[in-house]
Amino acid sequence: MDIAKLTERMVRYYGGKPGEVHHFMGVYAFSVIIAKGEAVDADTMEIIETAAVIHDIACPLCREKYGDVSGKHQEAESPALVREFLKDSGCSQDFIDRIAFLIGHHHTPEEIDGIDYQILIEADYFVNAYEMNFSKESVKAMYDKFFKTSTGRAMLKEMYGL
Repeated sequence: MDIAKLTERMVRYYGGKPGEVHHFMGVYAFSVIIAKGEAVDADTMEIIETAAVIHDIACPLCREKYGDVSGKHQEAESPALVREFLKDSGCSQDFIDRIAFLIGHHHTPEEIDGIDYQILIEADYFVNAYEMNFSKESVKAMYDKFFKTSTGRAMLKEMYGL
């Protein structure tokens, strides 16, 4: 997957919404940093990078259809959007299916089934915690309950003084 081209495509997709672009770029950056810290293999890195860039692909549709971007709505709408978005990408069906699964579950940390999923959850949380000004207590609760990677835990601990 050409991440630069995918990123450019997502910038066009979110045309006129720079906050959306900043959000996914933040998730992308945290994902790459955590993945490198955890020494994931090249195939897993490609999945992580792709999922991070398009993880909120359902937000425009959810705003239009439901009037909100709740995690439940995003998870319901994302898989079909991901499959359509990536159908002509040249990626394998297994790759597309994994991206669709990850994005279709990225608000459900209780179901984490792999390092790619774990890293996407942690990276999205980093950005959401800052954007939504989560309390230190809320950050600590997430750290205790869902952060599993040593890289993500160390960074969250430093950033929030946990």
